[in-house]
Amino acid sequence: MFSNRIVGYSISDRMTAKLAVDAVRNAGARRGEVAGCILHADRGCQFRSRAMARELRRHDMVGSMGRVGAAGDNAAMESFWSLLQTNVLNQQRWATRQELRLAIVVWIERKYHRQRAQDTLGGLTPIEFEAKLTEPLTLAA
Repeated sequence: MFSNRIVGYSISDRMTAKLAVDAVRNAGARRGEVAGCILHADRGCQFRSRAMARELRRHDMVGSMGRVGAAGDNAAMESFWSLLQTNVLNQQRWATRQELRLAIVVWIERKYHRQRAQDTLGGLTPIEFEAKLTEPLTLAA
């Protein structure tokens, strides 16, 4: 939520604990230090699994689940899913899962992170927002 950046993701044909664990691993691999980060999820069994709890402990992350009926807890991700649906999934029929995966990753990394200005970030993109906030830290070092 800090910058609206999608840090880790994984794609599968089934919503399993492995899918959720792979997304956490992807976040760790891409972001580096994720200790102390909060992973907010809905109450799906893949997020409540032992494998997921182990992976969160392994990365020293905190798991957080919204209350039943508390839609605001997950509003940012629901907004993201809506944008993904409109801008990628509904654009064409995908011949293969790999083709769809590539389209999703390209949209996230090129469009969502680098081109889509967001009101909640003061009109900046997630990449611009993070760069602006980390710039003073770099200069101070």
